[in-house]
Amino acid sequence: MENNGIGIYGTIVEAIKNYTGLSPLSLTIITVLTIITYKIVCTMFVAVNDYKEVEEMKEIYEQDMKREPVQLGEVTEEELRKYDGSDLKKPLLMAIKGQIFDVSRGRMFYGRDGPYSMFAGRDATRALALMSFDVQDLTGNIDGLSESELDVLQDWELKFLEKYPKVGVLVYKENSAEAETETDELLETKKAV
Repeated sequence: MENNGIGIYGTIVEAIKNYTGLSPLSLTIITVLTIITYKIVCTMFVAVNDYKEVEEMKEIYEQDMKREPVQLGEVTEEELRKYDGSDLKKPLLMAIKGQIFDVSRGRMFYGRDGPYSMFAGRDATRALALMSFDVQDLTGNIDGLSESELDVLQDWELKFLEKYPKVGVLVYKENSAEAETETDELLETKKAV
């Protein structure tokens, strides 16, 4: 049996030498280097559609940097949701402690596909205090937060006041059933994805 295994190996080695003129080790090294070179060269080129998308986003970022923030005054939670980044021509807004900030300059974070996109167009007060990405925490309700969580929220508020222009204040409806329904819908959407 061992001779059979050695015989097959010997046949393969002999076939490689006859066909390529290389030893099996040389052929393996050349194959690995070819694959590595291919991977490197492939990363150097961008597909045309990807390039167009990058250029469009670059244009939007430039517009965001030049755009003067529009003062909105009092805004309901429903109206705030229209500024969630789905319409690239609108500013990107989010609320903390009833204050609405234009976070368009941070579009790479809060815009479509950004790591914090779920906060855009929403009141992120509780979520920021808890450092939470749970959709149920996207609310202005601070009931039950600990002293340390309130300190975290205060830090976030100061960062936003320093970095982003305040463009309005959030007006809460007395009937929050609609807001709860929308949060439930967002939860279902998130679960489906």
